[in-house]
Amino acid sequence: MKAKDIMVTEVITVKQQATIEEIARVLVDNKISGVPVVDEADRLMGIVTEGDLLHKETNPRLPNAVNILGAIIYYNGVERYNEDFKKLMAGQALHIMTDKVITVSGDEEIEEIAKIMLERGIKRLPVVEGDHIIGIISRADIVKCLLA
Repeated sequence: MKAKDIMVTEVITVKQQATIEEIARVLVDNKISGVPVVDEADRLMGIVTEGDLLHKETNPRLPNAVNILGAIIYYNGVERYNEDFKKLMAGQALHIMTDKVITVSGDEEIEEIAKIMLERGIKRLPVVEGDHIIGIISRADIVKCLLA
């Protein structure tokens, strides 16, 4: 079975200029936990999840550092800190979205999609042709396959 066989084709999206409040409303009203962000030509630009929105209510995670002879050496975290801070200050989808979106094609096998989701801790994967979304697959969509 392939992605195109189980994907949801009516994908709910938001534009890059959508406000945090608008994004939250889309998630709540549609009972979804993440929404793809598209530009004016409907090209996939990123994705915003409930987890991204939680950054608005927390402080950035401080980077791990060690002090050696007065020099501070950062490890495992400066990039994460910068990303957290960016999301804390965000006011629009463009600034809070994750822009490195993992996607699949319509011909991707379900087994491979499940593997990607498990290995990367991803709950939904946009299905794309080029840079346009043609569908989306959630973990629930894969679980439904077990009933068939």
